[in-house]
Amino acid sequence: MLRVLFLVISIAIADAVNPATVAPALYLATADRPLRRLIAFTAAFFAVNFAGGVAIVLGPGQLLLTLLPDIGARARDWIEVAAGVILIIAATFLALSRGPAQPEAKGSTPSSPGRAAAMGATIAALELPTALPYFAAIAAIVGSGLALANQLALIAAFNLVFISPVLAMIGLLAMAGPGATERLRRIGSTLRARWRLAFALLAGAAGVLLIAVGATGLAGIR
Repeated sequence: MLRVLFLVISIAIADAVNPATVAPALYLATADRPLRRLIAFTAAFFAVNFAGGVAIVLGPGQLLLTLLPDIGARARDWIEVAAGVILIIAATFLALSRGPAQPEAKGSTPSSPGRAAAMGATIAALELPTALPYFAAIAAIVGSGLALANQLALIAAFNLVFISPVLAMIGLLAMAGPGATERLRRIGSTLRARWRLAFALLAGAAGVLLIAVGATGLAGIR
């Protein structure tokens, strides 16, 4: 359980600096009376993403388990090492790439928590079909052979880590109140300018951790 949890959290950390999630959240966080709307946005995003993961685990995931033989612990160790190498390659490519900064969110701010929730649910639904890191985490969870309750707990853990930057914004707003708005604006400006580097650093760190976990398994340390 702990090895799978470590793997899932590593993938979630690498995916947490996601402009499609963080940019709208920063937009809501720097508007008037942001706290309730940001909470509604986050709750709806989490609910849709979690429900999607649960649906995959309960449906195609369980069917896949019945069709595929147990690949064994050693094969899983090699898969972890390979996943770590892929993450490091992707991080290097992203860090060296050049492109325009992430644009600021456009349009009017949702005027109520209900509309902010609809915004969060819509973004989650649109992102889910292309959420390759999420699918990789789900594959590791389904292939772990853990009890269904543990698999669902791991899905929840991934999503909590994935939205941790937005949860941090909520905490900052709750503790600092209106004074946090300007700080979040500065964070948003920095993130829009350097999100590739931030994502690359997290992905690279997660890759190193995955290689370390896989290597310890191959060395017989479990």
